[in-house]
Amino acid sequence: MSKEVVLSGIRPTGFLHLGNYFGAMRNYVRMQDEYNCYFFVANWHALTTHPDTKELQNSVHRVIAENIACGLDYQKVSLYVQSDVPEIAELYLYLNTMAYKGELEKTTTFKDKVRQQPDNVNAGLLTYPVLMAADILIHRALKVPVGKDQEQHLEMARNFAERFNHRYGDVLPSPQAFNFGSELVKIMSLDGNGKMSKSENQMNTLYLADDDDLIRKKIMKAKTDSGPTQPNSFKPDYIENIFTLLKLVSDQTVVNKFETDFNNCVIRYGDLKKQLAEDMVNFIKPIREQAADIQSNKALLSKIIHQGAEKARASASATLTEVRKAMRLNY
Repeated sequence: MSKEVVLSGIRPTGFLHLGNYFGAMRNYVRMQDEYNCYFFVANWHALTTHPDTKELQNSVHRVIAENIACGLDYQKVSLYVQSDVPEIAELYLYLNTMAYKGELEKTTTFKDKVRQQPDNVNAGLLTYPVLMAADILIHRALKVPVGKDQEQHLEMARNFAERFNHRYGDVLPSPQAFNFGSELVKIMSLDGNGKMSKSENQMNTLYLADDDDLIRKKIMKAKTDSGPTQPNSFKPDYIENIFTLLKLVSDQTVVNKFETDFNNCVIRYGDLKKQLAEDMVNFIKPIREQAADIQSNKALLSKIIHQGAEKARASASATLTEVRKAMRLNY
């Protein structure tokens, strides 16, 4: 029996961080044995907000290297670069004829980007959800791991698929949001303001490329307070976040020790952060070193990228054959 198709992409803007790992990449590694997985680097999407491409190649290579260092097996999954699959662009064109200006202008992400970059409101930014739909539908993916901020785009992808099927025949499946497993970890910024970010608030985000001393420095500056004054007190969000990080990278005995100290009002946040810093160094260091080794091996990177493109194009071509047939575009 064929495996269900799962698809996800990541923009090569900024550096991957701890939130990316525990919020997505760890689950991707678990998925690769149970599903037919397509994971891609969304370099076309990046152009809508980062038109300067001087650093794009390095960013693409780093994202691929870090994904593999986190456990993705490029022999098991299709790990590819978006622009290496031109079939996506063709389906994007067809879907654009089924997307309407009014609905695109109403998307939350478009309105946010217009505020953020008022001098660069380009057509690609407006039709971003259509390209995302093409990314998904080109492989006829059934499951798409998405965060809350992408749920609206996934709903639009379903709408485009339904419009296509209504107009031309039943070709494109309806993709659904997918959370693999029950462990959904939200990791806040170390200053307690929002989530960790690939490109903003850098001193409060733990990146997979951070060196040991920088990891220690960031954690030691993490926001704390004077400590609880009542036994078994409620933890503020920023304190809870430090304990969340501790639970992810430290032994259970260590976690238990600091939980007990907090509940008994004898917590020493300096000791807690020193322990967390060392455990975080031990967690990130092997990922950083393996990613650096892969990124420096240009022959291996080229092999991975070309192999991924071949797998992705085989799937994409099969879908386009059915799309063109349905649209009567074979002359």
